[in-house]
Amino acid sequence: MATNFPASLDTLTNPTSSDSLSSPSHSAQHANVNDAVEALQAKVGVDSSAVTTSLDYKVAQLETFGAWQTYSPSCSWSGQGSFDFVKYAQVNKTVYLMFYFTLTGTPSVTFEFDQPFVEVTGESPAGTSGTAMLSDATGNNYIGFIYMTGTQVRITTETSGGVDATAPFTWASGDSIRGLMIYEAA
Repeated sequence: MATNFPASLDTLTNPTSSDSLSSPSHSAQHANVNDAVEALQAKVGVDSSAVTTSLDYKVAQLETFGAWQTYSPSCSWSGQGSFDFVKYAQVNKTVYLMFYFTLTGTPSVTFEFDQPFVEVTGESPAGTSGTAMLSDATGNNYIGFIYMTGTQVRITTETSGGVDATAPFTWASGDSIRGLMIYEAA
């Protein structure tokens, strides 16, 4: 008998001490158990399995489930500053993203950077996904609203459109942007 596992459980006959080697068949017993063990091994998987249906692979995925990951997005202000950190965590389709960007020069374009995962279209209420703190080197702070356009993360404020070289203040070396956002990945 070939094994039914993992589609269903096998029913194996346990021989007793009074059974002969032919009832149940000794070789068939070994073959049935061997088939079942091989099916179990395939289902469990080897260490560091790349087989996506194996339990080893699935457990490894769960161990990183929701863990903060770093990534290096393309940023429109590259060359005028850098990210001190950009991290995200994904739990199912929910993406949490936090970042901190410090200027070392003077930008000339709107601040935006790549998101780690594309957002489900139209899911963010009123287009916003989070908040940001915009800080100038003299200690003034402004609240920003994070939103996404296509695959880009952008920031706006109540008093300005997008954050650019002069909005909401004239940006210079030492100024920073930090933010936290939550969105649903496609």
